[in-house]
Amino acid sequence: MDIRLVLAPMAGVTDAAFRALCAHYGATYTVTEMVSAKAVCFGDKKTALLAEPFEGERGGIQIFGSEPEYMARAASLLMRYSPAAIDINMGCPVPKCVRSGEGSALMKDPEKCGRIVEAVKAEVDVPVSVKMRTGFDAEHKTAIEVAACAAEAGAAFICVHGRTRDQMYSGHAETNTAAAVKRAVRVPVIVNGDITDGESARRALSATGCDGVAVGRGALGRPWVFAEILAALEGRPYAEPTDAEKYMAVCTHFRMMAQIKGERTAALEARKHLAWYSKGLPGSAAIRRRANDVQSVSEALDIAREIFGG
Repeated sequence: MDIRLVLAPMAGVTDAAFRALCAHYGATYTVTEMVSAKAVCFGDKKTALLAEPFEGERGGIQIFGSEPEYMARAASLLMRYSPAAIDINMGCPVPKCVRSGEGSALMKDPEKCGRIVEAVKAEVDVPVSVKMRTGFDAEHKTAIEVAACAAEAGAAFICVHGRTRDQMYSGHAETNTAAAVKRAVRVPVIVNGDITDGESARRALSATGCDGVAVGRGALGRPWVFAEILAALEGRPYAEPTDAEKYMAVCTHFRMMAQIKGERTAALEARKHLAWYSKGLPGSAAIRRRANDVQSVSEALDIAREIFGG
């Protein structure tokens, strides 16, 4: 399993179409959107389909929950999709998760984190990983304790996002905690947060000594960022894709979404991606307004053609 360059899981973003595109550009490991353990256990087919791989994918499935027995059962059920690993979400900051004691709320109880890892590991025959934040808030930065409990329970690798739960996605991600986690445990550690290009990836690895980087929001509208980062990590020159190549990538992305999810759903989801693809370009505000009214994939692709000068 090559975890040098990871596509971080993002709810509502890292579906099979987006993961396939990022893998094409060089992501060495991909992770699904987070999947509710309880929903899987209760037979929710829509939730389980979030774990459907793209052809040839051997990535991770991320699950979230707070009860070891449900997490273990869900992981076992999700093995039908032949994942390369099961990832446990201990970092989601959204209020709905936190109120339920899930996501980053788990970091308040390092021992419970360990019990969840232990329960999941007992039910699956693939590596179990953990994605966490630096802590719940500035006064409770428990990443080292959580990582130690997770590693002791059998976690194969750990990903650390350089913000507390209270920070959400504001401010700047720090790397000191990931570096401390790397020193504290004997399993591979991945650094995450504000990785947006080759230089930021190299700085994060140099500052932490980590084994890989995970890219989340830095890939929104720029899936080819993985090619740039991989070139930087391997010491190779990087050539930005041409506008024509970028347009063809968007075509692949949106058409695959339509094939998997149907025309209507793909058109609705293309709206947010068009906003990301156009970010920072001249006239992007007007493009976003038009994208909000997109009703078909062909209409979305017409806008994409304009974005990339086709």
